Formats: sequence, C-alpha cells, structure tokens
Amino acid sequence: MSGAGTSSTGTSGADAGQFTVSRPVLPSVCRDNPALMAFVGDARGRCEVFAWHAGRREARQVTDRPAGTVRCAIDPHGVIWWFAERADGTGEWRTQDFAGGPDVPAFADAVPRGRPAGLVLPGGTMAAAGLADDEGLTVRIGRRGAPPRHVLRFPGRARLAGYCPQAGLLAVARAPGDHEAVTVLAPRGRVAAVLSGRGGRVWPLGFAPGHAELLLVREHADGYQVVTWRADRGLTAHPGCTFDTEITAQWYPRGRRVLIRQERHGRSVLTSADLDRARTRTVPAPPGTVLDATAEADGTVHCLFTDTTTPARVLSFGPTTRHLPPPPPSPPPLDAEVRERWTDGPDGPVHTLLALPPGRTAPGPVVFLVHGGPARHDKDAYDPAVHSLVASGLAVARVNYRGSTAYGPRWRAAWSRGVGWTQIADLAAVRADLVAAGIADPAAVGLWGTSWGAYLVLLALGRQPALWRAAVAVKPLADYVTAWHLATPALRALDSELFGGTPEQVPERYARSSPLTYVSAVRAPLLVIAANRDAKCPPEQVRSYLNALREAGGRCEELWLDSGHDGLDGADHVRVLRHGLYFLARGLRTPRAGLVPPHRSPERR
Repeated sequence: MSGAGTSSTGTSGADAGQFTVSRPVLPSVCRDNPALMAFVGDARGRCEVFAWHAGRREARQVTDRPAGTVRCAIDPHGVIWWFAERADGTGEWRTQDFAGGPDVPAFADAVPRGRPAGLVLPGGTMAAAGLADDEGLTVRIGRRGAPPRHVLRFPGRARLAGYCPQAGLLAVARAPGDHEAVTVLAPRGRVAAVLSGRGGRVWPLGFAPGHAELLLVREHADGYQVVTWRADRGLTAHPGCTFDTEITAQWYPRGRRVLIRQERHGRSVLTSADLDRARTRTVPAPPGTVLDATAEADGTVHCLFTDTTTPARVLSFGPTTRHLPPPPPSPPPLDAEVRERWTDGPDGPVHTLLALPPGRTAPGPVVFLVHGGPARHDKDAYDPAVHSLVASGLAVARVNYRGSTAYGPRWRAAWSRGVGWTQIADLAAVRADLVAAGIADPAAVGLWGTSWGAYLVLLALGRQPALWRAAVAVKPLADYVTAWHLATPALRALDSELFGGTPEQVPERYARSSPLTYVSAVRAPLLVIAANRDAKCPPEQVRSYLNALREAGGRCEELWLDSGHDGLDGADHVRVLRHGLYFLARGLRTPRAGLVPPHRSPERR
C-alpha cells in the first residue's frame, strides 16, 4: 500500500539491482464512493499517481512525469487532483477523471506557479487550493475546471488550513507563534476571527465535515491540547484531550469525534475522542510508529504501522475493511538487536534508538544517523538506511537531540547553547555514553545526515574533529549566510526565528553556527552529496563550503544529483544509499562482505 508523503526506497540489500519506491501515507478515498481511491506508488523506480478501484481490484497509472509526482487527492465526485511539481518545488494543481482522460488545470484561469500550500475538497461543487510564492499566499475558490469565484491574496508566509463552503468560512494559518497564527474569514473576505499564538502556539487542522467548527491544537507550557472554534462560541478547550508531547488530529466523517495521533518518545499513540461526551479511548495499535491514520464513520480506524525491524503495513481496528492497492514488494525484516538508551544531559536525558548487528559482543563501529528538521524526530520505524548499515556490520544510533519533536514543548525549545551547538553537544554526549558502555569503538564512529541533519554533520566535523572518523552529508546546509539569502521565504522565516534575526541583524550568531566558519578544522574523510536544483539547501552554498574545504586541505568526495531537495527518483535514493554505505564502511574500516564499490565513483577532491 502506498500514498503521498515522505518517500522511502526499498532495496534487497545494499547491492540491489532492483528497487521500488513508496510513500508512507494511506490512499486518498472518495467520500461518496469509497471504492475509488488515489495513491502514489512505484512506476519503474519513480513515484507516480495511480487510480485504484477497490471493487474491481484494478489500478491505473494517472501521471507519468520524468521527475515523478508525489501529491494527490480524490474529490467526492471521484476526480483525481495532483500537483505538477517542478524541481524548484513550484507547480500547479491539475485534475483527471477517475476513468482517465486529459489532464486539465484545476481552475480555468492563468495560474502562476507556486508551492503547494493547502488543498480542501469538501464536497458539493466547490474546492479551495492554496499556492505560495515569495510574496505570499493565493487561495482560489470555485468549481473544478471553471474560473475561480474568489481569488484571495494574503501577504507573507501563510497556508490554506480549512474551508467550509456551507458557512463560507476559510481558515488561513501563519507561523503558529504569530500574533495572527490563524485567521478565519467569512464571506466576501470579512475577518470572522483572529487567533493568536503568542500565549501558546496554535495549529489549525480543518473544519468538521459539513459544519463550521474548526479543529486546532494549542501548545501550553507542559504539553498540547485539542481545542475547537465556532463563530457563536469562540474557542473551546477540551481538557480530556491534553497530552504531554506533540499531537495532530483529524475529524471523523460524522459527528464531533476526533482521531488524535500523539508522537511520544519515538513512538505513536492513537486516541479516539468524543467531544460531545468528553470521552476518550486508546486505539490498540502495537508499540511502534503510526505513519498515517484515518477513521471511518462507523468508528473503524485504519493506520499505516511500522517499527524499527518491520516494514510498514496497514492495520485496521473496527468492523470496516478496505481492499487497498497491493503493496510493493517488501524488504525482509531487519535482523538486528534493537535497544534504547537515555543519556544524561543539562535539559534532561537524551533519547537514542539503537540498532546493533546481531551477535555483537564487543565495541564496534557506530554510525550516527542524524535527523533533520530540526522540528522532527527519529522514530521507532523501519528505515532502509538502517537496514543496509546494520547488514554491513555497522551499528546505528538515532539521537533525538534537543529541539526534536515528540518530547514535549520544553525539549523542543531547549536551545541553551545556540543553533547547532546545542544539538552537536548532545551527539557528543551520546557518543561518550556509547563508548563508556562498550557499544562504540571510539576509533570507528561516523556521521550520516540529510538536510538539516547534514548541517549538524558538517558543524560537528568542524567543532569536534577528534570525535568523528568519517561522515556523509546529503544535501547539506553548509554556508548559513549564503543559504539564507538563496532560500525560500518559509526557510528564511524559520532561520530568522531560530537566530532571533536575519544575517544582517545578528551576523555574529550566523557566523558562530555556520559550518563554513570551522571548515579549516575538519579532519575526517567526508562525502558530500548535493543536488543541482535544490531550493532548500541551494547548490551555491554547498560549493562555497567545498571550495573552502579544499583550500584548507580537507579530504572530500562529491556526488552531484540532477534533482531538487526532495528527490523523487528512486534511482537517486539508491545511489545515495550505495555511495554513503560504501564510503562509511571503508572509512570506519569494517568488513565489507557483499559490498561492491558503486558503479561510478564520486569526484575525489
């Protein structure tokens, strides 16, 4: 089973010649005809949109684009919507009838390209779609295939968060801590409500099907709470729906019931809440991670479940069954010893998920697989990179450093040593703990990170050169100032929030946290994998770092991909995995039984 979301690439070992790609999200189901579904699946190693007729057990490929397609939905009429995305992340919404036919623009007007920023298909004849650009958000409301009835423009960073055609209400979200975190608009653009995030960040999650009640999550000092908003009542808190770590939520198709997914200490907990009766019950999913979940009107809950050793599979709890698209070939379960470790730290213990080669009894090589974000976390979830590293004799440590989600608002806000410095201090502390515990060989500890995780890899190499033997940085943020000036408005806003200003306003903070500042101290062999069309971690700032590293005499290999940041081609994912795996196995001097060099070596610099 596949859907649209974050990609994963499955291979049958590091030396695989065949692979499939999948998206760990449940299919989009037609509200008025549940036998009709749309999902993102494998098309010869590339993600594309498919139509699935559950009654006939028939699939049909909808899109066929060189760069792949990863966002789709199906409206109540059975029409498939998909986003025609370019390498720079911009594009437009297009539609196709379930049975096939031409692709047509979602709305019949001249739509400039933008980044997807919300899509609501509530039923009836109306739909709403948001596109963001460097100046703000444009929301189009109207009938599919016709000129939009309303085109609304919102300056600055924003996204469409909800649309209720019955009441004519539209919800627009800005930064969750902004004084205008959520704006609710009534017909003709009149402002019905402005919800501030200054007293606690707030996230809108959509209107209830068929009526004008907006679902939200609000943060407080010690956790997160479900709240709702109605025009006649304002905000209503639901004390029985309070949790100590991050949550998201969605409405059931009918009634005032809500399905809540809590992320807690690397695992997920599902809770069903009846807001009218103020009752909750836990959905009995096994320990592990729920990648996606959805609810039926009769109370049935479907979820996509995984844990460290088990590839994702669909679980259902309740009377309704769905005939889902057949899943891609699944890799074998991970053969590893799975452990957890909590390392003492100044703001509380640091949680690490460990996967060790079976039978290891002495200290050995360990790779720190560093997550990005920073507002993300490593999960008790199957990861092809973990599988391949462990199969090659390398233990894997996934550290949920300070700033990670799933440990509550205090942990998420614990940046006491500054941007980057706080996180690499946690990596160093966990490394020392693993060495003291006899798990890690101090002469064979490496790093592997992607995006903001790759930023931490480069910063650690420059600030802690004695600790790390080899490293892989995939699509890194390497020169913070250059990256800030070339990045998207959303990323500039995030960095300005992290640093307390722009590079012009607080230049010393950016310099202190930029890997470029410490490039002359890098000693470990380094593999940098970057993308020529990356809008989030632009290639210019990667090249400035690599030039400085070469001038300082550092050892580096390069691999450049002709893709954007997210990389929708499975072949690129396999290239990254194989090059990174071979590089670290060589750099950490581990036995490489079954490993062969990649077909084309990276550039050596």
